[in-house]
Amino acid sequence: MTDVDVAQSNTPIVIEVAAEHTYDVIIGRGLLGELPRYLAGVAKVAIVHTATLGASAEAIRDDLESQGFEPVLIEIPIGEEAKSVEVVAFVWEALGTSGFTRSDAIVGLGGGATTDLAGFAAATWLRGIRVVQIPTTLLAMVDAAVGGKTGINTAAGKNLVGSFHSPHGVLCDINALETLPRNDLVAGMAEVVKVGFTSDASILTDIAADPSGAADPNGALLTDLVRRAVQVKADVVGRDFKETGSGGVIGREALNYGHTLGHAIERVENYEWRHGAAISVGMVYVAELARLGGKLSDADVLAHRAALEALGLPTSYAPGRWERLLSAMQMDKKARGATLRFVVLQGMQNPVIWEGPDPALLVAAYEAVSSEA
Repeated sequence: MTDVDVAQSNTPIVIEVAAEHTYDVIIGRGLLGELPRYLAGVAKVAIVHTATLGASAEAIRDDLESQGFEPVLIEIPIGEEAKSVEVVAFVWEALGTSGFTRSDAIVGLGGGATTDLAGFAAATWLRGIRVVQIPTTLLAMVDAAVGGKTGINTAAGKNLVGSFHSPHGVLCDINALETLPRNDLVAGMAEVVKVGFTSDASILTDIAADPSGAADPNGALLTDLVRRAVQVKADVVGRDFKETGSGGVIGREALNYGHTLGHAIERVENYEWRHGAAISVGMVYVAELARLGGKLSDADVLAHRAALEALGLPTSYAPGRWERLLSAMQMDKKARGATLRFVVLQGMQNPVIWEGPDPALLVAAYEAVSSEA
């Protein structure tokens, strides 16, 4: 039986993540019945969700009530607006009003912003309570909900306040992707392609062979791509949970490929760009930077553009915004003092850290991605 055959079967795929504690990521269809077993010993359950998922949150609430839990619905704003001090304070107040103790739990139901916010609230309430993530977007399934990074934004930049707090379990129900807006699904593919560039070349091969199938939530290929992307993240997180690296090995920071410029674009655009679209441009940018630095070939850069464009992702950005982008990048989490650090490829599937590239190369790489806009 092939990997795609496994993905097409009704048997859920279970991937184990070994971090500060071990937990499962389950990938399949119709998984909400799995939730109660991740809440064993819990009395109260806060279901953090957006208005668009109100009906799903209510269905989960009713099911948990029927099994003896005490669920509480907490509605938060949609998208990056949720990731603020004000919203997390609202969640804390709701938890306090409802009497949540250390033996209670939070469920994050939604996209990456929701799971980031829910995870951060769980990490900080009483110095840490259980969180179970139910990602409903492709981006959240392959990236945000897995790995234990939680955080909120500030006026200075994205995810600058956060913590490492692993979930108790992650339920990736592929059925949720069937109603996801097409642009959101395509944007989520950027994080899948990222794994292809940094770790698993077979992802790029399969997307090139069937780009429409890769983004088809009703097909087996997308499920298998989710599996492979999650497996890579699980392996990396297991080796380097807190992104410290060791022995000169890049570790978890490899997962930030394309994110330095990508996060800057998000900030400059006031978070009106989808995360995956910004990261797509960010990956082409660092590919161009690596080419200029002699680390990638022209063909490797063309491979970046081809893979992303085949899925309908952007590979260029507007000219004339370099100074604003540079200012945003200088506040990036990966920067060290005044030194910018980029994850680049020293050949495909070989990510390395490049500290303090020549400013002239940074500008030249920007011109390479802005010339088409």
